[in-house]
Amino acid sequence: MFDFVQKFIDLGPSIVLPILIFIFALILGTAPRRAFKAGLTVGVGFIGLNLVTGLLGDSIGPAAQQMVERFGLSLNVVDVGWPAASAISYGTVLGSLAIPVGIGVNIILLLFGLTKTLMVDIWNFWHAAFVASLVFAVTNNFSQSLYAMVAYLVMIYLLGDLIAPTIGEFYQFPNITFPHGTSAPGFIIALPLNWLFDRIPGLNKIEASPETIQEKFGIFGDTTVMGLMIGIVMGLLANYSIGDSLQLGVQLAAVMVLLPRMVALLMEGLAPISESANEFVQKRFPGRELNIGMDSALSVGHSAVLSSSLLLVPITILLAFILPGNKVIPFGDLATIPYAVCLMAAVFKGNIVRTVLGGTLYMASILYITSWAAPLVTAAAKAANFGMGNNESITAMIEGGLWPTWLFITAAKVNVWLIITIVLVASLAGLYYVNKVKTKAK
Repeated sequence: MFDFVQKFIDLGPSIVLPILIFIFALILGTAPRRAFKAGLTVGVGFIGLNLVTGLLGDSIGPAAQQMVERFGLSLNVVDVGWPAASAISYGTVLGSLAIPVGIGVNIILLLFGLTKTLMVDIWNFWHAAFVASLVFAVTNNFSQSLYAMVAYLVMIYLLGDLIAPTIGEFYQFPNITFPHGTSAPGFIIALPLNWLFDRIPGLNKIEASPETIQEKFGIFGDTTVMGLMIGIVMGLLANYSIGDSLQLGVQLAAVMVLLPRMVALLMEGLAPISESANEFVQKRFPGRELNIGMDSALSVGHSAVLSSSLLLVPITILLAFILPGNKVIPFGDLATIPYAVCLMAAVFKGNIVRTVLGGTLYMASILYITSWAAPLVTAAAKAANFGMGNNESITAMIEGGLWPTWLFITAAKVNVWLIITIVLVASLAGLYYVNKVKTKAK
């Protein structure tokens, strides 16, 4: 059974997700032909999205490394990025349990009316596997690590329910949510920051949506032109030739154009699933609402997210240079920054200035946490027999540096059963309040 699950996971998200969407669509009552077309469209969209984000990573990753070498910085932890982190996460028996456990937790919560999230994006349960693997690296205890996985999943479903209204309002995605391990934590960080920004004189008056910026700065406020300029500056800082700097600029401009189109293709595939899910729920559970849990890739094509993320790439590299105590070379996960800030941008209502300021503070915390967690990520990689090449110490910057990762590692180091039980009970209480108390009040 484990071998079958592992082989299925190894097919990758562009195959796993269409198959799962096809199966879910049939269960929800979608016509087979329409279900097949929806799954295939999502698969095509994901391949297109991966090609574009791959272009982004292939462009800015080498430029970042070149800058590190040029300025002679002693950073000894290599950021291998989320593809490596997912392979490490699913590379053990514990990791292979993430998908069946994640589905089981979701079904139980749905049956008891404790969540509105129907998780379709089950490939991204690797985030739960990643956190559980780090807990195991500390405790060497399988049952404690599995318990941590369950608590993490319940917490992610709570975040999925909390963020759904914001996603519907800002992105105009009805009945879609992102219980995504990289993106959902940013929502919690953005809420107090937005409250703070509202109370800072001057900053609270700045209108900086992509439309406002383009209106004020003309062609230089266009997101495509911003990508071009950022790429050229990064190339020059990396000591590229003029030609190579221009090439990097055009590649980042291409990302700004192509990502939104890939996202539109994904949404086209998801539309019939969302419709069928809500019809299914209304027939069987009148009055209940259901949100489809999807990859936050749907949001990264938004102009506010893209513009802020491209600005945060050189800022993150600069932070890695200047932050005392940082050990991480940003590399593989630089292309994942849009996923980390997409819900921050939604909380800030597309304000690029707030998103960049909030994202800068968030990326600083991520660098510190991921430097602290690097020995555990390296240990988990060795346990999964992951090829580390010539690197003595590795990490996955975005996932390894998020506050839930810090929370669960701290729990593992202090008192697993007590702290993780508190997280689990608090998450269940939050779900009960959101889906029972608040719903009844309406």
